[in-house]
Amino acid sequence: MWCRDSGPLFAYQADGSLAVSHLKFNGWGGKQVHKRDGQIAAQVAQRLGLPLIDSGLYGEAGGVEHDGHGLLMAHESSWVNKNRNRVLSRDEVERRLLNAYGATRMIWSKGVYGQDITDYHIDSLARFTGAGRVLVNLPDDPDMSDPFHVAALDTYDALEAAGLQVEVIPEPAKRRVKSIVSVASYANYYVCNGGVVAAQFGDVEADQIAVESLRRHYPGREVVTLNVDALGEVGGGIHCATQQMPVGRG
Repeated sequence: MWCRDSGPLFAYQADGSLAVSHLKFNGWGGKQVHKRDGQIAAQVAQRLGLPLIDSGLYGEAGGVEHDGHGLLMAHESSWVNKNRNRVLSRDEVERRLLNAYGATRMIWSKGVYGQDITDYHIDSLARFTGAGRVLVNLPDDPDMSDPFHVAALDTYDALEAAGLQVEVIPEPAKRRVKSIVSVASYANYYVCNGGVVAAQFGDVEADQIAVESLRRHYPGREVVTLNVDALGEVGGGIHCATQQMPVGRG
């Protein structure tokens, strides 16, 4: 179901044609035992007749964000981790990610190691909405004993220090699902042709703030919100369960 992570990452080649820039999936660092999920990207490339370009990395597309203008952001915990890229330094992981995405610059923050299956994917916290613009989903009252809250604030500081325009969407204070392990992220939305598909969690005020923010950041697109509690209860969201395929330019 999590095709953002196990599926293909599409990229443009120099001639404008499409290829699959392969981030190899290993069950989120060996946390999932599977036989076939790691083969999905290669099989999609074969079915579509696209070349498969090995990035030289183990990881997931949910663990890195690209602004479409040469800038990436990620948590180290999802990439510079012995469960994915055991022998690679952060500099080497960065070089390979920049190459896989056709980017030129990267912003790192530490993230959280070993506390969830993804090692804190960036797409549950922060999303680029264009060149120099970021939406970040933060709690109104951070709990400094919570490693995710501490890491989220660290990421926020890193983005501001990089000179980006950072807008905060508050996390929902009221949720239909009470489980503390359920994901409730407004940042985990999906941008499609003409629209943005986002979550609503039953907190009327916070849900509306998220919609208004998305409308400002994506003018001219219809913002549609859905009850995705079932995705949150199994650890993800709309962005996690989707993967876009761009139109080839060749």
